[in-house]
Amino acid sequence: MNVFVIGLGLIGGSLALDIQHELNEVIIYGIDTNEEHLNQALKIGIIQKKATFNDLKNADIVIISVPVDASLKLTPKVLDEISDNTLVMDVGSTKEDVCEIIKNHPKRRNFLATHPIAGTEFSGPKAALKNLYRGKTNIICEVEKTAFKLQEKALDIFSKIGMRIRYMDPKSHDKHIAYVSHLSHISSFMLGKTVIEKEKNERDIFDMAGSGFASTVRLAKSSPAMWAPIFEQNKTNVIETLEEYIQNLQQFKELMLKDNFAEIYQEMENTNHIKQILNGIN
Repeated sequence: MNVFVIGLGLIGGSLALDIQHELNEVIIYGIDTNEEHLNQALKIGIIQKKATFNDLKNADIVIISVPVDASLKLTPKVLDEISDNTLVMDVGSTKEDVCEIIKNHPKRRNFLATHPIAGTEFSGPKAALKNLYRGKTNIICEVEKTAFKLQEKALDIFSKIGMRIRYMDPKSHDKHIAYVSHLSHISSFMLGKTVIEKEKNERDIFDMAGSGFASTVRLAKSSPAMWAPIFEQNKTNVIETLEEYIQNLQQFKELMLKDNFAEIYQEMENTNHIKQILNGIN
């Protein structure tokens, strides 16, 4: 099986590692605009061979793992190059725009819109991890528009690398992911910004920062090249989540100003329910 990975960062690189570990007789080909990333991926065994767009006609599977703005331009071009039996998967964090842009493509049946819910704050080929996806959820959108045999091929791979599958329409995906992923990244970036600005006058602040700060601001180390396009594509949903988040922050501030710490306690106790949600308890 010839698997082509376009974009050899954390997500694409980790998929390449797991696929070649779980499937027999697989050759992983890499395509990336960054030559250094290609060389790194080859050196550490993420890919076996470098490739170009001209080679896509030989692909059994193509995984598009690039920033979502680049994916909008790239996906139709990939579909133009592939054979009739090739599966093309996009793994970006937004789904509505990419599904819209290829909806009338002659090879729409070859495309599967996916979003593996996994990752770290690191980027590049060296960030790739084996078993990153084991036990994680993979959102698949508009599965009915993909040829059944290609669906089966994709689901077999996801099963072998240990992923759970959830089906969702693109619009719902982008709305829900704005709350559980995009908002948390914005919060982390802005917390980091606030502390950096304060640190100019109070240098001791980082000496006092403990594990709580480190875990909360961890996502602020994520790649702006990846996240700025995500916020742009999902602008409407992100703004909606920000409005609700800001409203809650403002309410918390008002309770503080009124010395209403009994209500603050109650708010926090109610929010502790998030522990049950994250543990998968209905």
